[in-house]
Amino acid sequence: MITVQDITKTYGTQTVLNIPSLEIPKGQSFGLVGNNGAGKTTLFSLLLDLIQPTTGKIINNEVQVDISEAWKPFTSAFIDETFLIGYLTPEEYFYFIGELRGRNKADVDSLVGNFENFFHGEILGQKKYLRDLSKGNQKKVGIVASFIGDPEVVILDEPFANLDPTTQIRLKQIIRELAENREVTVLVSSHDLIHVTEVCERIVVLNKGEIVKDIQTSPQTLKELETFFAG
Repeated sequence: MITVQDITKTYGTQTVLNIPSLEIPKGQSFGLVGNNGAGKTTLFSLLLDLIQPTTGKIINNEVQVDISEAWKPFTSAFIDETFLIGYLTPEEYFYFIGELRGRNKADVDSLVGNFENFFHGEILGQKKYLRDLSKGNQKKVGIVASFIGDPEVVILDEPFANLDPTTQIRLKQIIRELAENREVTVLVSSHDLIHVTEVCERIVVLNKGEIVKDIQTSPQTLKELETFFAG
């Protein structure tokens, strides 16, 4: 589904990402972990054509992302609150994303209605602009908006941050269901090793822009990751 070939990203004399090869098959729940500055967000930004690679290319379902936009209809993401439109209410934002993805209001209402427990009564019908919501509630809106339009690839950067424990548990269930039942390729970055090992069948560790571990998740994975990051 996703192929990374000889990708580097350099700013001045500093190379922040250097990945010779990476393959992510369709339907895989893929976790990306690493300390601050490891290159996680840089990789996701390259996947979404938000920045240009210094060298190499990324192929998403046979489409090279930096030379064609044909990947956009089947790919969605939530990286941070800059993806939101602050002067819209959550409902208005959902409809806006739905229109971009060819879905009418009834389609959007049907999908969003499945996430009432995830919203915990704090999102819909509140008559608040997105900019006035808490960081956690902004994140809930962005995550659910990424599911509109039945994407085949969903990219979530630090989705568990700023969420309360109940919402984190519900989000883990949602991610598992996406990958297991709908053959959606889900890419998740996180600083929380427990969460990522619970929802991802494969975990890649980045360190100073390079892949240092590529693990098929097992009962021993959390301990292996803790040992690695403990130094």
